[in-house]
Amino acid sequence: MNPILTLEEACDVLRRQDRWLILTHQYPDGDTIGSAFALARALRALGKKVRVRCADPIPDKYDYITEGIVWDDVEPDCGVCAVDVADPRLLGAALSDWADRVDLCIDHHASNTGYARQLLLRDYAAAAMLVFEVIRGLGVTVDPAIAECLYTGIATDTGCFKYSNTDPLTHRMAADLMEVGIRTAQINRAMFDTKSRTRIELERMALAEMRFEWNGRCALMPITRHMLTVSQAHEDNMEGLAAIPRQIEGVWVGVTLREIEPDRFKVSVRTGAHVSASDICARLGGGGHAAAAGCTLSGSLSQVEGQLLDAIRAAVPGIETDA
Repeated sequence: MNPILTLEEACDVLRRQDRWLILTHQYPDGDTIGSAFALARALRALGKKVRVRCADPIPDKYDYITEGIVWDDVEPDCGVCAVDVADPRLLGAALSDWADRVDLCIDHHASNTGYARQLLLRDYAAAAMLVFEVIRGLGVTVDPAIAECLYTGIATDTGCFKYSNTDPLTHRMAADLMEVGIRTAQINRAMFDTKSRTRIELERMALAEMRFEWNGRCALMPITRHMLTVSQAHEDNMEGLAAIPRQIEGVWVGVTLREIEPDRFKVSVRTGAHVSASDICARLGGGGHAAAAGCTLSGSLSQVEGQLLDAIRAAVPGIETDA
């Protein structure tokens, strides 16, 4: 891995190039979207040409972030920046051609593989917090449009400031953004308090298939392709599902297994303070944060569940005997 940049060095990298392609991770969430669009708006304020690309459609609930933007033509000779992308595989198949061409990665995951030519990495609750510092370092005024992007990233990656990754700096940055004059109540309602009937139907089916191991210490919730077909759920119905198993009283390790293609599952792991989700997923070729991590596994649902349970046993000594 190349040396991690200082904030000043990262800002210099962004200043040197006049055209930027900003990449997000597949299955986009509020942090990768908010970070990308905030940085794009800031770079445009400096007179640069910018385009944001994502392998998957951006859910409709983020329309307030994307509203009014017409992208510049920046390819092929442009700088490439990835935000909130710890591993090039997370870019998705549609952006795989850019995986070895990333000039700068701005990220907050300790599991970052160091794939980019240059890396700005901080152990923050959200990548949007680091992008906020970059924007200020560039000398760009944070207007309401940028502030709403950044607030969205921070709020979604902290579960509306409920997760254990929330610290005083998180609140201070959110307060700074609120002082710009943003629609926090509307954003929080859209992100956390609004569900479509399709989403409710998907949750109902997933909860019905949830299973528990080790006297309830571990909960596994599958989301199969059949469920997606029956419920007619789309990508914008997925966000937040991974948190459900861990919300159950007594659960140490909550696992959501989403079938993204036949016999291939996107796995999300959420854990309590005394269990590392990152350690569990690292044993399966993935990574993330201490309380939230993920990986991708192949096999039937029962085979993938078996791999996960083996990894959890190895990473959490006593989860069986103490149950």
